[in-house]
Amino acid sequence: MALKPLIGVTACVKQIGLHPYHVSGDKYLRAVSVAALGLPVVIPSLGDLTEIDDLLAQLDGLLLTGSPSNVEPFHYQGPDSAPGTDHDPQRDATTLPLLRAAIAAGVPVLGICRGFQEMNVAFGGSLHQKVHELPGMLDHREANHPDLAVQYAPAHAVNMQPGGVFEALDLPQVFQVNSIHSQGIDRLAPGLRAEAIAPDGLIEAISVEHSPTFAVGVQWHPEWQVLSNPPYLSIFQAFGDACRRRAALRNKR
Repeated sequence: MALKPLIGVTACVKQIGLHPYHVSGDKYLRAVSVAALGLPVVIPSLGDLTEIDDLLAQLDGLLLTGSPSNVEPFHYQGPDSAPGTDHDPQRDATTLPLLRAAIAAGVPVLGICRGFQEMNVAFGGSLHQKVHELPGMLDHREANHPDLAVQYAPAHAVNMQPGGVFEALDLPQVFQVNSIHSQGIDRLAPGLRAEAIAPDGLIEAISVEHSPTFAVGVQWHPEWQVLSNPPYLSIFQAFGDACRRRAALRNKR
């Protein structure tokens, strides 16, 4: 019986009481388990203490999670964030170099929300910090409602772009996604391609051109109720399949 692929899941640094903790959302870990059919392992955000090459040599995939925090704008030469903006410099110091190394090493990657934005920044792109304040753009933030089912409900359509990974997965030309973000892609990084576009023109999904394996980021949250949403599930299944292929090769060495 083949071993399940080992999939690293990024963590945020959160202060709980007097101590910092490295935390990763339950919904991401469960989606890796039930949709990608992998074994999730949380990667702490230790910055320079992360032995990237050793870590990637033991991983079959990398999932970059969403987060309440924003990538610090100096990483993309952006203006200072508004006062009170939540940042996680230890996560930035871990995920940005880890992403570049993972792609170079052929490790399958799935970026979600902040992880999607990290992919763009890691390869030289930039971000809008407040999409809702831009003329002609939708308000992509979640509904101001205490019920998660309302916050994560379908919010707008995305239009799949031809010739990319999503077309190869046979995703619908247009499908609905949730929307829980204030940041978004401004300048698309060199070497990335748009996979799906929102009605206001905002890039909502990307892939790494010429990657030998699955390397996709999405602005929405496909981990939410993934088993009941066919496009979300297709993305996680394709990621899991790529991780299994890497695991098979890694276990032959």
